[in-house]
This record gives sequence, C-alpha cells and structure tokens, in this order.
Amino acid sequence: MSNANRSETSDTQSGRQRPRSSRSQYWAFVKDYKRQGLDDPADTTNDEDGKNGQNGSNGELPDTDSTACRRDQHREYVRAYLRGLWPHRYGVVTIFLLALGTAGLDMIEPLFMRFVIDRVLLRPELEPSSRVAHLHLIGAVFLAVVVLSKMAGVLRDYRQRLLNTRVMLSLRRSLFDRLLHLPLPRLWDMKTGGVLSRLSGDIETTTGLMQMAAISPALAAVRLTIAVGVLLTLNWRLALMAVAVIPGAVLMSFALASRVRPIYRSVRKDIEGIDGRTGETFSGIRVVRAFGGEMRELLEYILGRHTVLRKELFAHRRELVLWAAWGLLVAGVNVVVVWYGGYLVVTGRASVGDLMAFQWYTLLLFGPVWTIVNSFSELQRSLAAMERVFEVLAMDADKPDRSDAQAAPSVVHEIRFEGVEFEYREGRPVVRDFNVVVPGGSVVALVGRSGTGKTTVTDLVARFHDPTRGRIMVNGVDVRNFRLRTYRDLLALVQQDVFLFDGCVRDNIAYGRPNATDAEIEDAARQANAHEFITKLAEGYSTVVGERGVRLSGGQQQRLAIARAILASPQILILDEATSNLDTESEQLIQASMAALLAGRTTFVIAHRLSTVRRADLILLMDDGRVVERGSHEDLMATHGAYSEMVLRQIESYIPNDDGKWR
Repeated sequence: MSNANRSETSDTQSGRQRPRSSRSQYWAFVKDYKRQGLDDPADTTNDEDGKNGQNGSNGELPDTDSTACRRDQHREYVRAYLRGLWPHRYGVVTIFLLALGTAGLDMIEPLFMRFVIDRVLLRPELEPSSRVAHLHLIGAVFLAVVVLSKMAGVLRDYRQRLLNTRVMLSLRRSLFDRLLHLPLPRLWDMKTGGVLSRLSGDIETTTGLMQMAAISPALAAVRLTIAVGVLLTLNWRLALMAVAVIPGAVLMSFALASRVRPIYRSVRKDIEGIDGRTGETFSGIRVVRAFGGEMRELLEYILGRHTVLRKELFAHRRELVLWAAWGLLVAGVNVVVVWYGGYLVVTGRASVGDLMAFQWYTLLLFGPVWTIVNSFSELQRSLAAMERVFEVLAMDADKPDRSDAQAAPSVVHEIRFEGVEFEYREGRPVVRDFNVVVPGGSVVALVGRSGTGKTTVTDLVARFHDPTRGRIMVNGVDVRNFRLRTYRDLLALVQQDVFLFDGCVRDNIAYGRPNATDAEIEDAARQANAHEFITKLAEGYSTVVGERGVRLSGGQQQRLAIARAILASPQILILDEATSNLDTESEQLIQASMAALLAGRTTFVIAHRLSTVRRADLILLMDDGRVVERGSHEDLMATHGAYSEMVLRQIESYIPNDDGKWR
C-alpha cells in the first residue's frame, strides 16, 4: 500500500473525514455554476467546512435584491478605481494620445499598398524610370510612417508600464494601510492567505483594469471607426457584407465572456485558501513533522491545486469556444471578400488595389472587434480581482477616531473600569460587571483559571477591543475619546507567545523606538538579562534571529520581548505570562530589574507563578469573567478564600514526597 493510501486509510479509521477528491469538488462547483448562472457561484465556495461548491442553498436561486446590491457594489468599486486614477490623469491622457496616433498611422498603411498597385505597378503608360521614382518615394514615405508608428507604440508601451507600476504601488500602499487598521476579527476571518493573495496577485490583476476597460476598447473603437469608413469609401457592397456579421458576433462574445468571471472569482478564492493553508503548514512545520502530517499536508495541497486547475480549464474551454468562433468568422469573411472582390475586379467594378487594400482592412476591421471582445473577457479577471481589493478598501477601519478626539495624556494618574462588559458573540459575555479603580503607577495582577477573561481585560486596556457595555476611563476621560495612535503610544505589551521579526536582535529590541541609540538598546537588554547571551551570538546585536525568532530558544525570545518593552518606556505595561518561558535563575534575575521597569508605570500582569504576582499592589481573582476576590497578597491569604487555596496548591506542588520525588 502506498503512503498516500495508508494516510487516507488511517484517517478513515480514526474517524476523520477524508479530503474530497479534486474531481468531486470540481463537479460540485460545476453543478453550482450551472444552477446559479451569472450570480457569482464563486461566492459559495470555500464555506465554513471547506467544501467547495456546497453552499447549503438547497438549490434556491439567489435573491434579486442581493444581486442588485452586488451590482451596485461593482459600480462603486469601479468608481473608486477611477478616483484612484485621477492623480495619474495626465499620464492616462498621454497614453491615450500615443495610442490614438499609433492607431491612425496603422490604419493608413493599406492605402500605400493600394496606391503602389493601382498608380504605379498597374499603369503601363508610365515610363520605367518614372515608376521607379514613384516607387522609391512612396516606399520612403511608407517606411517613415511604419517607423513612426512603431516608435509611438514603444513609447506608449513604456508609458503604460510606468503608469501601471505607479498605480500598483499606490493601490498596494492603500490596501496595506487598510489591512493594518482593520478590526482584528476581520483579519482573522481573512487569514494570512487572503491577505497575501490580495496584496500580490489581486493587485497585479487589478492594475490591468485600466488597459482592459479603457485604453484597449477605446483604441479598438477608433480603429474600427476608421476601418469601416475606409471600407465604405472603397466599396460599400463589400463593406456592408463584412460589417453585417459584427453585431451578432459581438453580442455572442459578450454573452459567453460574462459567464467566465464567476469562475475566475472562484479560482482566486481557492488560491487564497491554498496559500493560507500553505502558510500555516510551514509556520507549524514542527507540529506537522512531530505528528507525521507531511503526506496529509501534501495531499491537501495537491487536491487544492488540482481543483484550481480543473476550474481554470473549465473557464478556458468556454473561452476556446469564443476563440474558435472568431477564427471561423474571420476566415469565412476573408474567403468571401477574396471571392466576391475578385468577381468585382473581373467585372470592372473594383481595382486590384481596392481588393488588396480591402482584404487588409478586413483584417484590421476584425482586429479591433476581437480586441474589444477579448478585452471584455480579460476584464472579467480584472474585475474579479478588483472586487476583492476594493472590498477590503471599502471596509471600515478599526476604531476610527471621533471627530472631537483628543491626544492621550503623557502621564497616567488613574485607570477606572466602570461596569465593563465585553462579548465576542452576542449574548455570551466573556467579561462582565468589571468595576476596578487602578491608581497610576500601581501593579495589578490578574489571576485565575484559563478562559476566565484575564487576557480579554488586557486587550480592552490596549483597545484591541472596545467594551460592549460600560467604559474605561484614563484620568477621568473615556479612552474612546483619545486619538488611537496617541493612546497606543502609552502602551507596551509582552505576551507569552512572543513574536519576533525576521531581523537582527538590535532591530527587534528597538521596534517600539526605532531611533534609539545602541547604548539605550544595550541598557534595555541588560535590564532584561539578555545582554550576556546576545554578546555570545555569532554577530552579537547584528545577529539575525530568523522568522518568529526561530534561531533563539524560548527563554531568549522572551527576554528580547521584555527588553523591547523596557526600551519603549511605556506608561501602561501589559505582561501576559511574560516570564513563563524563563528558567528559575533567569526569572529571578529579571525580577530584580522588573522593579526598575515597573516603577512609575501602571502595569497589568497575567501570571500563574506566585513569585510574579505576590508583590502586586492589587490582585484580582477572576472566574467566569467576573472579579470574585480582590486585594493584596497578604489580605487575600488572610481571608482563606479561593486565592489562598490556589496559592497553597501551587506551593504543595513544589514540596517533595516522602520518597524524595517532587509532586
């Protein structure tokens, strides 16, 4: 049995659902696509269970109001894109003028051939020397027109690339800025893969929207107008015959192309899911290897990519129908033009030059029409990507400043919680009836079992969330009345799950104060008991720590995080199990330096170790989101309540049994 088969068999035996094959996912998508038609079946893929194509709609057609709402959104997104192009309007005009000049030069080229044939080659009354002179003159002018046309085309392409680059950079900047300020729940829902796919592929595809939606169709319309006008001038019978098939062909092409966009939107969402899963796989590669999940992750990745490939081929087959129809149309019209045009030449109602120029113009006629149709097809991809980009740009930023917001105070004298409640899901509060007064410069310890709301309280202090009810006051002012940026400048945070950037030690310590001197950075490292191990690294403070600090031990990572907080010199300090990954000796060394760090700063400490919380000015024992006991360590021990029992259990866990072994 192969590894893949063993993996799938073990999954089935263990009760886990085997991943659906790419074929079954593809056919579910096709069924959904055919049922919903143009109403964006892609929006129903990648549901909560990860089952592509299963929307749970029981086959019901989408609501008409929701479809109209989506169309209104599309229009708003296009208007937003055009507003983004407004600063580049002069570049757009320059590109259009260059394209217009190129089109005009290209469209007069067949007239040179007609002139050479009818006025030079087929005029026996002209002397050979005169023919040669005329031929040289016309050839030189023709060559000059061709060279000028190509130079204008090259300049237009360069200006187009330059404009695309500027628009892409502007869009990326706006999107990155909005992503940085989105509410955390939205970012969690979007996942890393969704963020990265929007910043990379979606932005690049959206940038081509101007070319597909404006320049190419407009240029093609100019070419088409010139070609039809010249054809009617040359021979109106042939012109009507060639032009008659265009309206029906265009309508057919638009109808086919409009059905392609939902497929590409579904592809983009699938790729987002694959990228997100891939990022998780390599972020948690230790877990993957520890539990032997390599084959399962490979299978998930290949299944996802196979599904994407099937959908892309599904779209490509529909485009092939369009391309084949156009190929037959162009070939058929060309045959008829030669056939009927030859008849007109034989009967004396057209010249050979007319026929040759007409045939050339026929090709030039269908070229612009095909460009318009193909632009519409390519436009579907750009619109599908644009929707994902501008959907994010249209989202409200997290906690926008109020119109009368003020700067946060430079010194915190008091933090007051008044009837604070918070719920992630409506009707299920995780913090309730929280009323606490914290004097400035004091240390507050939050203790209790996991899941009792301790971290949520500190998240409320940091304004990662705002209270559902009640308010948090700093110096008597609701924190929501402060400008968020100035309020966050008061804070520093050290978490149990330390995050370090893939840079050097110096940059990670100075993240909160990028302009800090080397002496200040080293002083912060000494206070955090990190200087000694840093100097032993290969390149000292210039040592690259790797992604998420992977080249350092857990204790070393945490000491760097503490040094980062020390250097930031905050007014409000949040320590969430900040010393949990330190050995006893390192913790004892840091406790001494903590006294200097905590002096004059309002500190919230979440910890389970007795040594971390016993020196706190106020200890809050939380249970089910409420404060059930409060006071100093000595006061709470004297009451012999739940806190006292928790401390005694912790002390007993460090007392050896009769046989000398630790409990």
